[in-house]
Amino acid sequence: MTENDQTSRHTPQLTREELVRYSRHILLPQVGEDGQRALKRSRVLLVGAGGLGSPVALYLAAAGVGTIGLVDFDSVDLSNLQRQILHGSAGIGSSKLDSARDRLRDVNPNVHVEPYPTRLTSANALEIARGYDLIIDGTDNFATRYLVNDTSVILGIPNVYGSVYRFEGQASVFGAPDGPCYRCLFRDPPPPELVPNCAEGGVLGVVPGLVGTIQATEAIKMLLGLGDALVGRLLTIDALTMAFRTIEIQKDPECPACGTHEIGVLIDYDEFCGTAAHDSATDVTVSEIEPAHLAQRLAQGDEIDVIDVREPFEWEIGHIPGARLVPLDRIAAEIPRLDKRRETIVYCKVGARSMYAAHQLADAGVAEVKNLAGGILRWIDEVDPSMPRY
Repeated sequence: MTENDQTSRHTPQLTREELVRYSRHILLPQVGEDGQRALKRSRVLLVGAGGLGSPVALYLAAAGVGTIGLVDFDSVDLSNLQRQILHGSAGIGSSKLDSARDRLRDVNPNVHVEPYPTRLTSANALEIARGYDLIIDGTDNFATRYLVNDTSVILGIPNVYGSVYRFEGQASVFGAPDGPCYRCLFRDPPPPELVPNCAEGGVLGVVPGLVGTIQATEAIKMLLGLGDALVGRLLTIDALTMAFRTIEIQKDPECPACGTHEIGVLIDYDEFCGTAAHDSATDVTVSEIEPAHLAQRLAQGDEIDVIDVREPFEWEIGHIPGARLVPLDRIAAEIPRLDKRRETIVYCKVGARSMYAAHQLADAGVAEVKNLAGGILRWIDEVDPSMPRY
């Protein structure tokens, strides 16, 4: 049996319908029918079916990637639809995986969607990712980014990275042979309260589309061996000025993941990111209060100060009765006016901004300050579901 015969046995043939569907690919000399068949046999794991995952999944499905694994445990929310174009109004309240599977089947019924309705954790990541050709990071938090990176390095599967914040985005390819990994660029996570995610800081809806499309492009290039992938390069995008910059990244021989290979097993990434945040911030410990407990204390008339550190427009959407608005950027100016002997509860949307504010208050000598666990979104879920989510 010749080498061509062996390759043919392992490469799926294209049907007549697929030859028409992918004809614009096949016309490209760099792709051709062989390249399209290579895409058909490819397996790509996408972590997150949100803002970044939406364009990635749509374009990979349209391109004919044979198997797309989707990891997501969330449901479709109204506030998602400004940027998560994989989902629609009819899907609000349903599983993102169900919504995504239906949409991708409509885009290309030839693609197999492998759903993983779970949070990616150190306990399941290696099992889920094993056997895929690429991992695409569509997440929005540091703990999962480090988890995806270390999974990529341990299994030897390249990781197509993307991130967005407000009007800015980044993209790169980590964990490729002889290329750097995410830890070569960011050895340790920053304090999480200083780097809010999209839920806290906002994002222009088209920016995830821009970055996700770049991720999909890099994935297809990697699968086909085309062009120069973003290996060893970080692409940064500023949508306000439409400036694209490329920063060279060197592989770090002391990197604990891809350099010294100290990280041979997956760790507790929530603890890793949380510990780094505590060590680099303040020595004062700020405790949290559960929404139901706060509601009970407010109902019985306890003398406590409740401060909302969100922005005025968020306050207008809904706020906790009895609270007062002090946006985060004005919290330092508010400190001299506080009764530092009085117990103070701070809250924001999900708890990151308010934890930062709580540390400022504690450092300034406020005797007893607590952060509302989960922010106003958890308050809505557990105390007042009549208040609109956003």
